[in-house]
Amino acid sequence: MILGYNTNGLAHHNPLAALELLAETGYRCVGITIDHQWLSPFAVDSLHQRRVIAKKLQALKLSSVIETGARFLLDSRQKHAPSLVAPVEVASPRINLIEYACQLANEQASHCVSIWSGPKPRDWDLQQAWDSLAINLERVLKLADQYEVLIGFEPEPGMFVDTIAAYERLRQWVEHPRLKLTMDIGHLFCQGELPIGDYIHRCREQIINVHLEDMRPGVHEHLMFGDGAMHFPPIMEALNRIEYDGPVVVELSRHSHDAVNAVCKSFQFLSPLVNVSSTPQSDWS
Repeated sequence: MILGYNTNGLAHHNPLAALELLAETGYRCVGITIDHQWLSPFAVDSLHQRRVIAKKLQALKLSSVIETGARFLLDSRQKHAPSLVAPVEVASPRINLIEYACQLANEQASHCVSIWSGPKPRDWDLQQAWDSLAINLERVLKLADQYEVLIGFEPEPGMFVDTIAAYERLRQWVEHPRLKLTMDIGHLFCQGELPIGDYIHRCREQIINVHLEDMRPGVHEHLMFGDGAMHFPPIMEALNRIEYDGPVVVELSRHSHDAVNAVCKSFQFLSPLVNVSSTPQSDWS
């Protein structure tokens, strides 16, 4: 496993200084959430930023995941808008952002581009939502083919595809070799998809990106490790059992005000668990 940290928890840092902090702490991966300060496609010097960040990642020997979950990048008044579940003409800015993310991922040889569905329009029935999401996702997957990147689809509480069960249904609608899973472990816990180890085993062929934080049952709030109710050794053991060797990215988007402490404390908590090897077993219990 490759321990990483999401830049949505470093919102007040200069990007280059933030990358140096992560590398010096010991992280080997960074989840880059495209946002106003982080590689925005709307920046006047966007191309220059891309070159500088790519060069810095290489110098620091940091791998990357490209994340598309910024809150107000595309719409300054509506969080996470527009949705991939919206009609094609409405969803186009979202698809354009994902294409930009695919370009970045190709340039950086990133592990994947991480996306989610967004919410369902309130006046739509389930059939309309699935049909629209399938159409838009097929456009996304054509871009993934074009740029030769993988898509890590993340179930997110409050969105149309919110659980592993919903993700599995999505794969019945859209089958594609580049469509994989970003598994946020805290999301499983807060929504009662337990035991988590069983879900990790069940999705072992799909997981290409893991998000990690602490949470409490029934509450979608990303917490510092130790502030929630999760027990992490069995979770890391389950990832070891399936021989998962991809990124495990800390996601503490509400901790930017205390980023240096959060970065260090998370690493101290997780690095002993990530670095523990496990003998793979053929059975599962």
